[in-house]
Amino acid sequence: MEISAFLSRILEWLLYQLLANSCYEAARKLRNLAIHFFKSSEPPHNKPSFSSQNAPPPFPYLPKCHHLGNLRSRTLVCDINGTIIIPSHDHSHYWHSFFPYFMLVAFEAGSIVRAFMLLMSYPLLITLQSIHQDEMIIKVMVFITFCGLKVSEVETVQRTVLPKFYMENMSKEVYELMESVGGKMVITSVPRVMVEGFLREYLGAGLVVGTEIRVLGPWFTGLVGPGGVVVKQVAVKEVFDAGGGGDYGEMAANVIGVGSSGFHDTLLLSLCKEAYLVPKPRASSRLPKDRYPKPLVFHDGRLAFLPTPSASLAMFIWLPLGILLAMIRLAAGVLLPYKLARPIGVFSGIRIMFNTQNSPMPTNVAQDMTSLVGRAKGVLYVCSHRTLLDPVMLSVSLSKPLTAVTYSLSKMSEIIAPLRTVRLTRDRRQDADTMERMLKEGDLVVCPEGTTCREPYLLRFSSLFAELADEIVPVAVNTHVTMFYGTTAGGLKCLDPIFFLMNPRPCYYIHVLGKLPRDQTCAGGRSSFEVANLIQRKLADALGFECTGYTRKDKYMMLAGNEGLVDAGRTRNISNARGSKC
Repeated sequence: MEISAFLSRILEWLLYQLLANSCYEAARKLRNLAIHFFKSSEPPHNKPSFSSQNAPPPFPYLPKCHHLGNLRSRTLVCDINGTIIIPSHDHSHYWHSFFPYFMLVAFEAGSIVRAFMLLMSYPLLITLQSIHQDEMIIKVMVFITFCGLKVSEVETVQRTVLPKFYMENMSKEVYELMESVGGKMVITSVPRVMVEGFLREYLGAGLVVGTEIRVLGPWFTGLVGPGGVVVKQVAVKEVFDAGGGGDYGEMAANVIGVGSSGFHDTLLLSLCKEAYLVPKPRASSRLPKDRYPKPLVFHDGRLAFLPTPSASLAMFIWLPLGILLAMIRLAAGVLLPYKLARPIGVFSGIRIMFNTQNSPMPTNVAQDMTSLVGRAKGVLYVCSHRTLLDPVMLSVSLSKPLTAVTYSLSKMSEIIAPLRTVRLTRDRRQDADTMERMLKEGDLVVCPEGTTCREPYLLRFSSLFAELADEIVPVAVNTHVTMFYGTTAGGLKCLDPIFFLMNPRPCYYIHVLGKLPRDQTCAGGRSSFEVANLIQRKLADALGFECTGYTRKDKYMMLAGNEGLVDAGRTRNISNARGSKC
């Protein structure tokens, strides 16, 4: 008995230090439950569960939308966690299924240290789950994730990072229902700041009720607001009462409730006249990309995977080896000749798919390369742009030196680049003279999109390159990573190559197309805009991508809220794309 009391006092002190005075009463309650646990040999009383395999479901499963009739006059009420967003597995607890999104905020808006602290809290969260402290679990995750973060940084992550992961795990059945109804209400226990922007912008939600977080000036304190963690069945009844002018029945009669078979969702559904259960995760299908509410052209953040607890643990275990491996790969590329750098890169796990059977180089390419020898000008390679390493990988694949022209290469990347780089000024005439001079000195590689794009889209091509050369070779470039993205709009661009090389097996796909026929160039009577559009379409067809009219400026306005300008003395990232649309 003395040992149990001593352990409970230690646990109480830890929670008091972690959650401060506003959560102290919850910690006292936890102490009493712990003492009761040690006193009794019987397991604690479980909340009623309706997900047992032996018990029939309390509500029918959600049918196809056309079976429900005309729903334009109806309002849907549901939770984003476990309903709109599919949990990882059938028996995922409420907090467990949303843990990856807290991890994304901690890593992208905070730091790797904050993300590690959140992962280290996982045993504590499991302990709290075993004694049914669901509210305390949310408070712990909120405190570790948000304490000390700037509100603006969290809002940026919510706008530029989270939508990708939300849509990749969105239930097709629930989305079809949301498209059919006239009104949408989302009641959730997760922080409102994490979900409201996505729900309103992508799904058209009219009302979003979530847990509020206290703010001190421009920073989050990490403590939940005065209302505490949102209890869904209580919140939805308050909404019904307010919406119906105090007449609960009038408002509830027009509502369709959808939720999981969990305890709180079942109570929420019992307040609705018509209610359905979402299919189990294994039976539910994810929304395909071609059905997304909005095309996912741009997104930011470093993590390329959904950081579930197990995946996050694997990332932190890999991180020391990944940093060492990135340094070895980088040193090999910078210090060694091409003939040695490529086999070392392949041995270390880098895959370069060049002239393979799946994407064979056209038979006329070798003839085209031979015919270009002895010309007054070098070859102009026009590439799609995926990372800052595109010119390097092309140079290594061709085993020949190239010169790369760029608008936005950091000083660090410029110093360590294994090939010659030339910075452009954004003055069209001056840049044209520079590129013309470089072409007279040798082969040149240019990425006319002006910035990188991660998704299967090509941005609008600048037409400047088409005015300078008649010997143009399009190059289709694509990449594949499993852990870290090698591009960023809001982070340190000098780390982009490092993050790409930290992946266990990064893959580069390079497809050199045939030389552009003369009658399809400016020398053949085409305008520079027509040539730029033509090459954009050729590269899109080779990669299976879609052409867009987005520019570099559009990307930075969406992801960073600016035109890509940074302080003088640092890299200036502003679009010079003045090509035409495809």
